[in-house]
Amino acid sequence: MAKAKKSGGGGKGTPATVALEAAGVPFTVHAYQHDPAAPSYGGEAAQALGVAPERVFKTLVAEVDGALTVGVVPVAGQLDLKALAAAVGGKRAAMADPAAAERSSGYVRGGISPLGQRKPLPTVLDAGALAHPTIYVSAGRRGLEVELTPADLVRLTGAVSAEISRLR
Repeated sequence: MAKAKKSGGGGKGTPATVALEAAGVPFTVHAYQHDPAAPSYGGEAAQALGVAPERVFKTLVAEVDGALTVGVVPVAGQLDLKALAAAVGGKRAAMADPAAAERSSGYVRGGISPLGQRKPLPTVLDAGALAHPTIYVSAGRRGLEVELTPADLVRLTGAVSAEISRLR
């Protein structure tokens, strides 16, 4: 069962929720029971929270011309590496080594948030996010999502918006 909690009041959270609180951004935390056997972290979040997969976004770390770069795409789609590279002015992209993504972000795979990363990386948010009043992204651990406006996500991460996903 999913639980929602409004932000506010100085409890210790994840680096993502701490960053949101520090920025004074309105957000809602949604917790659900993570199933380690789930085939897809993002798909599990959408189903557990009863939210359309087009509004739940996964955070993927790729290497663009040798530099780590974050792509934030709906769980209903997949990251278009060529489009991600183009969005940041690069030529070639590949998925990053999971250990490198975890080291750089400070989060574990399946819980990587675009917010509050240990080392902020260039970030691209799929343009489809802008069609929604709010979207869901990882709050920094498996079983925890944060709901916020796409504009706030762009502002806090310094993201650019581009069409970087394709439907599965």
